[in-house]
Amino acid sequence: KLQSAGQVFVRPEVGTVPLWFTFGGGTSLNVGTRTRPTVTILSPAKDELSTQHSLLCLANRGFPSDWTLSWTVDGSSRTGASSPGVMEKDGLYSWSSSLTLTAEEWSSAKEVTCQASHSSVLPVTAALGTANCPE
Repeated sequence: KLQSAGQVFVRPEVGTVPLWFTFGGGTSLNVGTRTRPTVTILSPAKDELSTQHSLLCLANRGFPSDWTLSWTVDGSSRTGASSPGVMEKDGLYSWSSSLTLTAEEWSSAKEVTCQASHSSVLPVTAALGTANCPE
């Protein structure tokens, strides 16, 4: 039973785009289809400082908002700096994470991977072979 604590706003969407509801002071409830994002790793720029190499992982068009991004370098877990999910106009979310490696780590690495994970969906992984990237 809803009490008269405030207004209730309801906006239905058509198709596979999720429904969302806002109650009272802004509590939102997302109801929709779980969607696996696409994951891409952007390699360091050629003109980046030679003392470090920054990589960016982009995960696009996923649902719900609580996917997490994680990194591995040659199979060993690494900690990156991740952003929270941002809702796009279509009701799906995008995330990013960056990882910085020293020049020594970069030159000895063979493969860097970024994985988008959610508890109820198979993860999505992107891999970057360092042999084809700028030195």
